[in-house]
Amino acid sequence: MDFDIPQDIQTYLAELDKFIEEQIIPLQMQDDNNRFFDHRREHARTDWDNDGQPRPEWEELLREMRRRADAAGHLRFGLPKEYGGQDGSNLAMAVIREHFAAKGLGLHNDLQNESSIVGNFPQILMFRDFGTDDQKDEFINGMLAGTHRVAFGLTEPDHGSDATWMETRAVPETRDGVDGWLINGQKMWTTGMHVANYAMIFARTSGDDGAAKGISCLLVPSATPGFEVEEYLWTFNMPTDHPRISLTDVWVPNSAMFGPAENGLMLAQHFVHENRIRQAASGVGAAQYCINESVAYAKQRKPFGKPLAVNQAIQFPLTELHTECEMIRNLVYKTAAQMDKMSKPDVAIHLSDKVSMCNYRANRLVCNAADQAMQVHGGLGYSRHKPFEHIYRHHRRYRITEGSEEIQIRKVAGTLFGFLGPNK
Repeated sequence: MDFDIPQDIQTYLAELDKFIEEQIIPLQMQDDNNRFFDHRREHARTDWDNDGQPRPEWEELLREMRRRADAAGHLRFGLPKEYGGQDGSNLAMAVIREHFAAKGLGLHNDLQNESSIVGNFPQILMFRDFGTDDQKDEFINGMLAGTHRVAFGLTEPDHGSDATWMETRAVPETRDGVDGWLINGQKMWTTGMHVANYAMIFARTSGDDGAAKGISCLLVPSATPGFEVEEYLWTFNMPTDHPRISLTDVWVPNSAMFGPAENGLMLAQHFVHENRIRQAASGVGAAQYCINESVAYAKQRKPFGKPLAVNQAIQFPLTELHTECEMIRNLVYKTAAQMDKMSKPDVAIHLSDKVSMCNYRANRLVCNAADQAMQVHGGLGYSRHKPFEHIYRHHRRYRITEGSEEIQIRKVAGTLFGFLGPNK
């Protein structure tokens, strides 16, 4: 067993660091763009008088970052070569995400927007694997060109993890001789809807409540009559791009069906393993950043005439966190490397529990590390002049989203006790 990071990934990290130094840091520092990252970040990013949505100048800065990264050949690294990518592996993406998060806050890898110089494009792969030829042509090219933005409408006001109990319904209806679907329902947390011109709307088209079969995914243009953004939900970490939407007699043609009819939940599960392992890697990196900053501060801060670092009350909690970082990092790397050797279906059977282990433990770890960093830094750590509160507020969401902590633990337990996975 070789536990070293492969040389090609190490070489690429150095290339990315050089790009950040030469192009991204100067962009962050020009025209007071650093206001989006220093103590002013939440106010600078949030248009409080526009439902708390992101300010246009903030999103324009992110677009410029992505434009530069794409021009340099980094943005699409994880995509297949046919889409301008480099076929980046799961291991490489995990290492990169951890490396970026360990640098702390910055334009190179913004936590809140999940925008990075090395992008994550799960929807591109969804269209590659499930789209019709026309859908692939329109949406893959459109998303890469920036003309198409697609939100994800699965969760509902009364249904989150229990997606099979969703109340949104789509029934067949023909209009002007064209067969289609009439949709009624509501969706929550349809992230990015403020700029999206389409939404993947999951709706029950047949079957009984609680059944996985019978749920379909429909591509709905946001300009369709009856499609309304009702409110933007203000969150722990502002700004918000997470609205509640309603669909009232929204009609789409049959060509809007995305993926296999009645088996739409296959789409919802398609990218969870890649997303979860990358989030876990980011959590480890951000936790390590909090630990490293705390150790450095403890060495220089000298209350009562001696460094904080000589106190075991400071040493021991940080040592525990540092140890946990090392353990979870190795599990993340191992799991990502194993994912690279399997097909998606095999990953779902043989590694789903390991991905869940990585995800829920990394999410806990970074929240604990950020909290401890605040404690070590005292009043300054509690202020927004340090990044720990922002790190905590961002990563706390992942103990709920992308499969709640309880759902992840249940998956591990299901495999352990033989209810799921290869031991079933």
